[in-house]
Amino acid sequence: MSDKPPLQSAPPQPYENSFFNPGLFVIALKLLVNDRTKFYSVVIGITFSVFLIVQMTSMFAGILQRSSATVANIGATIWVMDPAVQTVASTIQLPAYVQDAVRSMDGVKYAVPLYMGGGLVKLANGNYQGISLIGLDDTSLYGRPALEKGVIKDIYGENGFFVVDDAEYSKLGSPGIGATFELNQRRAVIVGIAKVASNGLFGVPTLYTTYNRALQYLPQTRFTDAYVLVEPKTTADIPRIEAAVAKLGYLALTKDQFDARISDFYTYKTGVGVNIMLMSVISFIVGLSISGQTFYTFVLENIDKFGALKAIGAQGRELVTIIMFQALFTGLVGYGLGVGLCSLIIEIARTAMPNYAAVITLGNLVLAFAMMLVIAAVSSIIAARKVLSIDPFEIFRG
Repeated sequence: MSDKPPLQSAPPQPYENSFFNPGLFVIALKLLVNDRTKFYSVVIGITFSVFLIVQMTSMFAGILQRSSATVANIGATIWVMDPAVQTVASTIQLPAYVQDAVRSMDGVKYAVPLYMGGGLVKLANGNYQGISLIGLDDTSLYGRPALEKGVIKDIYGENGFFVVDDAEYSKLGSPGIGATFELNQRRAVIVGIAKVASNGLFGVPTLYTTYNRALQYLPQTRFTDAYVLVEPKTTADIPRIEAAVAKLGYLALTKDQFDARISDFYTYKTGVGVNIMLMSVISFIVGLSISGQTFYTFVLENIDKFGALKAIGAQGRELVTIIMFQALFTGLVGYGLGVGLCSLIIEIARTAMPNYAAVITLGNLVLAFAMMLVIAAVSSIIAARKVLSIDPFEIFRG
């Protein structure tokens, strides 16, 4: 008779890392959705917080995008300007010699003037409407918009103007080809309808014409060049051109640098950035307080279940895993609902109001997601402290 003990099946091995035990996630989910009222309350709190954060930051992103709309629409590689210019609309006219000097610099393929000004047009019904007028270089029409209707060469005709079909187009009575109006008591004719990449920020329609015609129609100061637009021969020539313009006493910025300068102005030198940041912080605090308090209440009402898990051998880290999963799950659900709700409202608002400026960017989504993670982390920490301190024997004795 053999002295060997009978063969026995090996006992099941526990998960080496209990944080990734699927059974814990199933228990956490069942505990969470079992009390639907509390589950919905936590989700609604996070949804509301994410919605406000994304909405506020999207409005700010839309404002920044439209504040540099002219830079995007013109599309010049380098903009030469007075060093005191902060935004594309706050033009400081340049002396004529600046254009000549820039044209003679090494690495410059060509340089052309750009006129920017504002005026009042008298419409056919007798009403007046403010407009923004952009005068393009007569020879090259560098920076011209794409036309929806009309022929580009018609701008050289007598009194010819392009009108931009954007959110402000209807303020001019939605004129078609051949429509006329008065600009500074001079007759103007619409010869083309243009489409641009980005709408403006200041709520006025935009007209394009040639540089010299713009000078004829609007009263002028001593100098008339708002900017000098430069196209370098190669991208390697850009630093050389910027340094040469700086020696001349002026500022040369690439399109991206000019966009950043405009964004910095509206972010730090106006009340827009501060107000948006304040509203985002308030939204975060509201979401944190609502979700944190609701989640803590949820744990208190289910404290007997956590005590039972602890009594049958659940370790502290396993209970923490359950709490973290519940907080993260509600956070992700609330984040998705908040972003979806914000997207829906922005789309409805832009359909009803074409000049509505909000736009959702990747940065908005990342910021809202980071804040959601903080809300989930704080909520789970508060709840975990309570769960880890419970005595299962006290629960069963009660």
